[in-house]
Amino acid sequence: MLVEIPHTLLVGLLVPAYRRHYGPANFLWFSDVALLTTLLALWPESPLLASMQAVSVALLELAWLVDFSGRLLVGTQLIGLAEYMFKREIPLFVRGLSLFHVWLPFLLLWLVYRLGYDERAWAAQTLLARVVLLPRYFLTKPSENINWAFGPGKKAQTRMAPGLYLILIMAFFPACIYFPTHLVLKATMPRHLDKGGSGANRFRS
Repeated sequence: MLVEIPHTLLVGLLVPAYRRHYGPANFLWFSDVALLTTLLALWPESPLLASMQAVSVALLELAWLVDFSGRLLVGTQLIGLAEYMFKREIPLFVRGLSLFHVWLPFLLLWLVYRLGYDERAWAAQTLLARVVLLPRYFLTKPSENINWAFGPGKKAQTRMAPGLYLILIMAFFPACIYFPTHLVLKATMPRHLDKGGSGANRFRS
């Protein structure tokens, strides 16, 4: 594949810039996890890692793209996911790096098509999400609300106990995001068969 090098260069630029501007906690966002994990999927051509991230963020990134396009084209913020892209206090270079949201879902879908969809992805990504959400809840600030671990949207919710909300959001992602995406990918993508050989050859329609 020819995409490993530009993706690696992008990550090499993005990581220090994001760390300097946003801080290390920002890398706990699912989109950032997906960007970094996609790098790990590209070089060894890992169907499982590619499939996990497609399950994780393909739908959310498409929602980000709709939100960004709506604000860019007609000045309407439909969801709020891409609101930060229009904040002048964020350096233009940093916002430019965030344009990875535009092509990441298509890169992941292309990668899954090429390598085959690994049906273990839904369960594996569910486990990974729980591993990631718990540190975010205990180690990050509610004001940051990374991955909506404290409430939907920008602010922490106050309608229920924080621990109960965390349990609900940990159930929400697998049930409402990962599993529906899993069903679509399972129905539309070549299926990965783990029987040895190169990643590109271990699939069938």
